[in-house]
Amino acid sequence: MITGWRHPARLVVLAFLAATAAATALLMLPVAAESGQATAFMAALFTAASGISGTGLAVVDTGSHWSAFGEVVLLVLWQVGGFGIMTLASVLALLISHRLGLHMQLTVKTETNTLNLGQVRAVVAGVVTVSLVVEAIGAVVLALRFWLGYGEPFGRALYSGVFHSVSAFNSVGLALYPDSLMRYATDPWVCLPIVVVAVTGGLGFPVLFEFLRRRRKRWSLHTKITVPVYLGLMAFGTLVVLVVEWGRAGTLGPYGVGDKLLIGLFHGVMYGSAGFNTVDVAQLQPATMLAGDVLMFIGGGSAGTTGGIKVTTFALLAFVLYAEVRAEPSVHVMGRRISAEVQRQAVTVALLGVGVVMAATLVLLATSSFRLDDVLFETTAAFGGVGLSSGLTAQLSVTGQLVIIVLMFIGRVGPITLVSALALRERRRRYELPEERPIVG
Repeated sequence: MITGWRHPARLVVLAFLAATAAATALLMLPVAAESGQATAFMAALFTAASGISGTGLAVVDTGSHWSAFGEVVLLVLWQVGGFGIMTLASVLALLISHRLGLHMQLTVKTETNTLNLGQVRAVVAGVVTVSLVVEAIGAVVLALRFWLGYGEPFGRALYSGVFHSVSAFNSVGLALYPDSLMRYATDPWVCLPIVVVAVTGGLGFPVLFEFLRRRRKRWSLHTKITVPVYLGLMAFGTLVVLVVEWGRAGTLGPYGVGDKLLIGLFHGVMYGSAGFNTVDVAQLQPATMLAGDVLMFIGGGSAGTTGGIKVTTFALLAFVLYAEVRAEPSVHVMGRRISAEVQRQAVTVALLGVGVVMAATLVLLATSSFRLDDVLFETTAAFGGVGLSSGLTAQLSVTGQLVIIVLMFIGRVGPITLVSALALRERRRRYELPEERPIVG
């Protein structure tokens, strides 16, 4: 029994709903719009839900529609969403480790079965510190480039640097320009800092903490799984973009070799992180979009700023498949045995994720005339918390926008609340029924 934390996952849902409601009210104020007129309820709600979930899909142009006040509201919303996800996911992971009697070291070593206030404070302080430091470094680099390289006034350059750095770290992917970052497609001093900031946020706080506090030989199994798989998925995305789009006139075709490599790397990384784009997404080949669907559905690291089923879930499913193919009775990974409970949780999260995305895709196809490629890309981006869009979002009906809102919310908080609920409610069966094997395949 966990005193006071009988249903901790509910706090996550209620907190994000409350933040969304408050942000919607602020964005509807006339002062939040550049025109000085109140923004429609659906546009404000969609923007608030997209911001708090770190998705970055938009029904209005960020730079031209929102005033300075509105943009500051968005910045605060993104930051709160990023802090909230990383903090709550890390605290829930720590809580689950105590509940199951496992040894997990997120911030401090503990030998008790209680979650004390000091540990929660340490997690919160760590998340805030890491987030602000990474965002500040990214903002400085970007601001200097905008100021010295493009002649923007220093104040404007600094604001732009902060805006895009916060957007990148919190996996939002919204820019101040209507073409996202296409105007900087060949500029490594803009693209690469955003890549680094976005990847840092996508790895997740537990991994970042271990980077700062432990030597590589003492990394936890979580970090040992997350880092190579996350980097491998980004490499896969980069390779697909380069191979498929290399000679395409609407995407990489007009660029030189060096610029193609930069754009390919940028887009390969963005699928699993922030969601900026430097080429027109609507011009991508179906093969590239399908690879993007897969990467966005997986997402980033646990307790990170991305959505999706998470890298560790995907990796665990691969390990289970490998063990089953080899007819091994249990799943072993890097000198550790993966419990049956964790395997079931991974399968549950993945299958429910597939079901949610497919259901949303079916609804949008039934209520619109868009192509399957574009609709699936949009729904997967919403679930994966990635701001990439084929241009459908602003054209969707009210029903379609509500579907995307629900999908963004589920993709961001769903896996966290589901796994924590499953783990905290885990109980031992006092008896077993007779075994029988139905036909499989």
